[in-house]
Amino acid sequence: MFPLGFEVTELLDLSQLNTRSLMSPLGFFTRIYKIINPPVATKAQGNGADEASRPLRFGILGAANIAPPALINPAISHPEAEVYAIAARDPQRAQAYARKHGIPKVHTSYDALIHDPEVDAVYNPLPNGLHYEWTMKALEAGKHVLLEKPAANTAEETKQMFELAERKGLVLLEAFHYRFHPSIQRTKEILDSGELGKIKHLEVFMVIPRGIVGNDDIRFDYSIGGGALMDMGCYTLNCIRYLTSSNPTSVLDASHTLFEPANPPADYKRNVDRATTASLALPNDTTAELTCDLQQPLVLGFIPRLPKLTVLVECEGGTLETFNFVLPGFYHSITVVPKSGRSRKEKAYTFRKGDSNFGEEWWDTYRYQLEAFVNRVKGREPQTWVTKEDSIANMEWIERIYAEKGLGSRPNSAYVHSP
Repeated sequence: MFPLGFEVTELLDLSQLNTRSLMSPLGFFTRIYKIINPPVATKAQGNGADEASRPLRFGILGAANIAPPALINPAISHPEAEVYAIAARDPQRAQAYARKHGIPKVHTSYDALIHDPEVDAVYNPLPNGLHYEWTMKALEAGKHVLLEKPAANTAEETKQMFELAERKGLVLLEAFHYRFHPSIQRTKEILDSGELGKIKHLEVFMVIPRGIVGNDDIRFDYSIGGGALMDMGCYTLNCIRYLTSSNPTSVLDASHTLFEPANPPADYKRNVDRATTASLALPNDTTAELTCDLQQPLVLGFIPRLPKLTVLVECEGGTLETFNFVLPGFYHSITVVPKSGRSRKEKAYTFRKGDSNFGEEWWDTYRYQLEAFVNRVKGREPQTWVTKEDSIANMEWIERIYAEKGLGSRPNSAYVHSP
């Protein structure tokens, strides 16, 4: 029934939902605990000059809040990964960050980190507008790069980064971490199986309530690639493209709610989207809609809404809903409702037992992503991958959505690459 080999941890008749628990409370809390406090792996030991057998040493650019869940914690449980160095614009902040997270080496500049001969790979979670410059510099320095999404401010910059990585024989991965988890792959398997018939329409939401992202957040700074579509919207677009195995054919419509600071100066230019909705045409008469919002208004002005991180798919033979497609390691559900036959809920936290990519129940998206990245660098085939073509196309369509209503692409980097 599950040909791609997912370990489906729960399969229920929806009629039983009022009388049966959706999950074991103990299993839920154990999983959350291990995501936050992963078990410490015994690190692989290099044999003399055999560099390939020692752990991959990462250097982090910037003391970013995303680095602990995205790399530092996952590396703790990986026997072939080690967070070795960090650099930040503020050396004191870098020192404090290193002490807090047990990072052995602190560099006084990004440049010093990327030229450290002990660093094998660079994790780049810098603001979007700095992705191009420091990824190009890291690749020129001979480092593999794990690059936070979106890859850059423009498709052209994205293309140049991947072309440089290819010329250098280095690994470059745009960190769409959700793609590495069994849950979204199981979602795609159901759709690809034909069980529900042809896909007619998809809706993908990433919406969070006001109060999580402050008005002073860099996500609202146009000069460094700000905007909801650049941030959460890149996930929604990527998910549409992934689940349909296709790129859009056109942007049917787009609307933006523009960010408005509390006391804008007279010359303030309103060119950053706080929220974006876009309708897309896809091949085979399929349509899709994405919605992203960094500050969804509060109910009655003071009650926050729950985040909405959902995929809804209407097919000719039924519907599918995946709840929490972005961070499914904490909790998710895949609800399948065929027009004929029994409805069911599934959850997939691991692949099939015996598969070398099986994983653990508590592995989150970032841990699966790290597994794939290390495998690719070590010359092993990863379970899945986000390709150069995928990353470039995603950025192309972000730019097209922005262009639909004249908001325009984010600015090109001032950095000029010279090999």
